[in-house]
Amino acid sequence: MAQLASKVPALAAKLLADARPGLQTFWKYAKVELTPPTASDIPQIRAGIGRLISGAKNGNWKNTTVRDGFVNSLIAIEVWCWFYVGECIGKRHIVGYDV
Repeated sequence: MAQLASKVPALAAKLLADARPGLQTFWKYAKVELTPPTASDIPQIRAGIGRLISGAKNGNWKNTTVRDGFVNSLIAIEVWCWFYVGECIGKRHIVGYDV
């Protein structure tokens, strides 16, 4: 047991050294992707919504590849699932509201 206890600091240091590059990459992208939109982002958001609406009217959605359609479907399913998870968290019950 003493041998195991003496190896714990070395194993923890190795684990930290191995995890550091992945964590640095995660934080690099998290700082950019997980921040809320700022006031300067609003024109880009409006333009993107406008392109989405005009593309839906023109039928541009018919020209998507199977891969893009599959990825978009997975994203829609993810958003839908997170909506229901949020509902369950908000009402504090899986089925129905506690009246």
